[in-house]
Amino acid sequence: MVRAGLSAVRLTEAAAEMADEVGFEHVTVSALARRFGVKDASLYSHVKNIRDLRVRVALLAGEEMTERIAIAVAGRAGKEALVAFADAYRRYALDHPGRYAATQMRITPEEAAGSVGLRRSIELTHGMLHAYGLAEPDVTDAGRLLRATFHGYIHLELGEGFNHPRDVQESWSRSLDALHVLLENWPSRREESTR
Repeated sequence: MVRAGLSAVRLTEAAAEMADEVGFEHVTVSALARRFGVKDASLYSHVKNIRDLRVRVALLAGEEMTERIAIAVAGRAGKEALVAFADAYRRYALDHPGRYAATQMRITPEEAAGSVGLRRSIELTHGMLHAYGLAEPDVTDAGRLLRATFHGYIHLELGEGFNHPRDVQESWSRSLDALHVLLENWPSRREESTR
């Protein structure tokens, strides 16, 4: 018998809240069942297994983060767009550390199929980088650089890995200044071939 009020959507939202409270790695079917006061088996009517539940949380978080970024970058280009994009990305991660951790999990193309958030995230990133005059394969390379920089910074910040007294926000702002200069001066393919 399906427990009244339980649904895949409700379980996903509760798992996302749990991720922010205790960490994404601690989200389990058993822990979620306890939260609802039911047996584990009651949840399997709505989610296949822990992988399914975690993928659902990752897709939800990705959509939420993408929505924040889309609102932040609307009508902006160049450095303004880069800063708005980066700040919205970072703010989401700091506000929702467990959900943010979920966005870092590897998702198969089959699991991602139909995710509007993932598709929109790629469009926003490409649009911002195209405004810098970049085309493929440079858009992919620059997108990877931005993701690695944002994620590395946020990972260290969440883990309290910055011990120097310099203000973390000031360092973040200077990092974005440097990324802007780099994107404006992205090496041409011809420069690469002479190395």
